[in-house]
This record gives sequence, C-alpha cells and structure tokens, in this order.
Amino acid sequence: MIQLRTMLKVADNSGAKIVQCFHVYGGTGRRYAAVGDVVMGAVKESEPRKAVKKHDKVRAVIVRQRKEYKRADGTYVRFDDNACVILEGKGKEPKGGRIFGPIAKELKAKGYDKISAMAEELV
Repeated sequence: MIQLRTMLKVADNSGAKIVQCFHVYGGTGRRYAAVGDVVMGAVKESEPRKAVKKHDKVRAVIVRQRKEYKRADGTYVRFDDNACVILEGKGKEPKGGRIFGPIAKELKAKGYDKISAMAEELV
C-alpha cells in the first residue's frame, strides 16, 4: 500500500537509492498503489556518476510492499521493505541492467517480463 510521500528503496542499478512517490497512476481519485502498479516519484538519494540523478522525476513500478496482500490461491505475501524499479520512458522496460532482492511474481503476470527475468528471486 504505497501512497503519496512514501519513501521507496530502488531495487535496480540505475543510480537512484531512494525515491519519494508523489503520484499514483490510474485515475484522479487513486490513492494507493500495490505491487505491479506504476507511480511517479522524485529521486531523493542517488549514487554519483550514474544515469539517474538527485531531484529527477521518474516513473517506477512497485516490486515489493510491506503491507500484506492476498493472492488468488488464498496465501498472503509480505516483504520487509517498500521497493520499486525505475522504468525507461513510458514503456515497461527497466532503466537499470540488474535487479536486486526478491521480486513478486505478480509482475510477470502484469507484463513486466524483462524485470522478472532479471530478478535474483521470484516470490
């Protein structure tokens, strides 16, 4: 359950470390984003000499969330942190070349095949 002003860890090597969500895509009254949803965020911390700099506005997809969510088979899944992967342009391709940490398998069902293929672990 990601909302406005939520701080997200970045789970790729694009250069950003922490992103603050300031818009949830999906309509004017949309308040919350979950795993697989796209948000717009501002980079708050970044690594030097990388593609993404501090204060950049980026589109990102949520790959982990602390709030548990229910799957179709009745199980609940919860992660240790809120994390996202920065997207390239308006498409579904990631900006970085590596993905760190576990990734929810709902991303593959939502069409993020490249992110799920690069992930260390699908949960």
